[in-house]
Amino acid sequence: MRKSYRVKSEKDFQQVFESGDSVANRAFVIYKVEKTENKHFRVGISVGKKVGHTAVARNRLKRYIRAVIDEEKLQINPHVDFLIITRPYARDFNMVKVRKNLLHALALAHIIEEMPDEVEEN
Repeated sequence: MRKSYRVKSEKDFQQVFESGDSVANRAFVIYKVEKTENKHFRVGISVGKKVGHTAVARNRLKRYIRAVIDEEKLQINPHVDFLIITRPYARDFNMVKVRKNLLHALALAHIIEEMPDEVEEN
Protein backbone atom coordinates (compact mmCIF):
# COMPACT_ATOMS: atom_id res chain seq x y z
CA MET A 1 0.00 0.00 0.00
CA ARG A 2 1.40 3.39 -0.99
CA LYS A 3 2.23 5.98 1.65
CA SER A 4 -0.37 8.33 0.17
CA TYR A 5 -3.02 5.83 1.35
CA ARG A 6 -1.87 6.04 4.98
CA VAL A 7 -2.77 8.33 7.84
CA LYS A 8 0.70 8.93 9.25
CA SER A 9 0.91 12.17 11.21
CA GLU A 10 -0.17 12.58 14.82
CA LYS A 11 -2.27 15.58 13.77
CA ASP A 12 -4.24 13.48 11.26
CA PHE A 13 -4.70 10.66 13.79
CA GLN A 14 -6.06 13.11 16.37
CA GLN A 15 -8.40 14.71 13.84
CA VAL A 16 -9.98 11.33 13.05
CA PHE A 17 -10.20 10.41 16.76
CA GLU A 18 -11.79 13.70 17.81
CA SER A 19 -14.19 14.35 14.95
CA GLY A 20 -14.82 10.84 13.68
CA ASP A 21 -17.51 8.26 14.33
CA SER A 22 -16.58 4.87 15.71
CA VAL A 23 -17.87 1.32 15.48
CA ALA A 24 -16.43 -1.87 16.85
CA ASN A 25 -16.60 -5.62 16.91
CA ARG A 26 -14.65 -7.96 19.16
CA ALA A 27 -11.40 -7.65 17.22
CA PHE A 28 -11.29 -4.12 15.78
CA VAL A 29 -12.41 -0.56 16.47
CA ILE A 30 -12.88 1.62 13.41
CA TYR A 31 -12.85 5.43 13.58
CA LYS A 32 -13.84 7.24 10.40
CA VAL A 33 -14.25 10.79 9.19
CA GLU A 34 -15.64 11.88 5.82
CA LYS A 35 -13.25 13.90 3.64
CA THR A 36 -14.95 14.96 0.42
CA GLU A 37 -11.77 16.56 -0.92
CA ASN A 38 -9.88 13.22 -0.86
CA LYS A 39 -9.06 11.56 -4.17
CA HIS A 40 -8.76 8.23 -2.34
CA PHE A 41 -9.19 6.84 1.14
CA ARG A 42 -6.49 6.96 3.80
CA VAL A 43 -6.07 4.42 6.60
CA GLY A 44 -4.15 4.40 9.86
CA ILE A 45 -3.39 1.17 11.70
CA SER A 46 -2.69 0.81 15.40
CA VAL A 47 -1.70 -2.45 17.09
CA GLY A 48 -0.79 -1.90 20.74
CA LYS A 49 1.42 -3.89 23.06
CA LYS A 50 -1.60 -5.48 24.75
CA VAL A 51 -2.34 -7.16 21.43
CA GLY A 52 1.16 -8.49 20.78
CA HIS A 53 3.99 -8.43 23.26
CA THR A 54 6.63 -8.58 20.55
CA ALA A 55 7.18 -6.33 17.55
CA VAL A 56 7.09 -9.44 15.38
CA ALA A 57 3.51 -10.25 16.44
CA ARG A 58 2.31 -6.65 16.07
CA ASN A 59 3.91 -6.24 12.65
CA ARG A 60 2.42 -9.53 11.45
CA LEU A 61 -1.09 -8.27 12.33
CA LYS A 62 -0.39 -4.96 10.57
CA ARG A 63 0.75 -6.84 7.45
CA TYR A 64 -2.45 -8.90 7.49
CA ILE A 65 -4.59 -5.76 7.87
CA ARG A 66 -2.76 -3.98 5.04
CA ALA A 67 -3.20 -7.03 2.80
CA VAL A 68 -6.96 -7.07 3.39
CA ILE A 69 -7.22 -3.33 2.73
CA ASP A 70 -5.18 -3.71 -0.46
CA GLU A 71 -7.40 -6.58 -1.69
CA GLU A 72 -10.60 -4.63 -1.00
CA LYS A 73 -9.46 -1.13 -1.98
CA LEU A 74 -11.86 -0.91 -4.93
CA GLN A 75 -14.83 -1.40 -2.59
CA ILE A 76 -13.70 1.19 -0.04
CA ASN A 77 -15.35 4.61 -0.03
CA PRO A 78 -12.71 6.98 -1.52
CA HIS A 79 -13.87 10.01 0.51
CA VAL A 80 -12.99 8.76 3.97
CA ASP A 81 -10.07 8.71 6.39
CA PHE A 82 -10.25 5.85 8.88
CA LEU A 83 -8.28 4.27 11.66
CA ILE A 84 -8.18 0.59 12.54
CA ILE A 85 -7.43 -0.10 16.19
CA THR A 86 -6.74 -3.74 16.99
CA ARG A 87 -8.13 -5.22 20.21
CA PRO A 88 -6.42 -7.95 22.27
CA TYR A 89 -9.02 -10.48 21.06
CA ALA A 90 -7.19 -10.50 17.70
CA ARG A 91 -3.86 -11.50 19.26
CA ASP A 92 -3.65 -14.99 17.73
CA PHE A 93 -5.61 -14.42 14.52
CA ASN A 94 -4.43 -15.87 11.24
CA MET A 95 -5.03 -14.15 7.90
CA VAL A 96 -8.48 -15.72 7.40
CA LYS A 97 -9.77 -14.52 10.79
CA VAL A 98 -8.29 -11.05 10.31
CA ARG A 99 -10.00 -10.77 6.93
CA LYS A 100 -13.38 -11.98 8.22
CA ASN A 101 -13.42 -9.73 11.29
CA LEU A 102 -11.98 -6.68 9.55
CA LEU A 103 -14.50 -6.83 6.69
CA HIS A 104 -17.27 -7.16 9.25
CA ALA A 105 -16.05 -4.05 11.09
CA LEU A 106 -15.65 -2.09 7.84
CA ALA A 107 -19.19 -3.01 6.80
CA LEU A 108 -20.51 -1.87 10.18
CA ALA A 109 -18.73 1.46 9.69
CA HIS A 110 -20.18 1.78 6.15
CA ILE A 111 -16.69 2.06 4.70
CA ILE A 112 -17.41 -0.83 2.36
CA GLU A 113 -20.87 -1.26 0.92
CA GLU A 114 -21.52 -4.74 2.20
CA MET A 115 -19.62 -7.79 3.26
CA PRO A 116 -18.57 -10.09 0.41
CA ASP A 117 -20.58 -13.31 0.19
CA GLU A 118 -17.70 -15.59 1.11
CA VAL A 119 -17.16 -13.73 4.39
CA GLU A 120 -19.62 -14.16 7.23
CA GLU A 121 -20.03 -12.32 10.50
CA ASN A 122 -18.03 -13.49 13.51
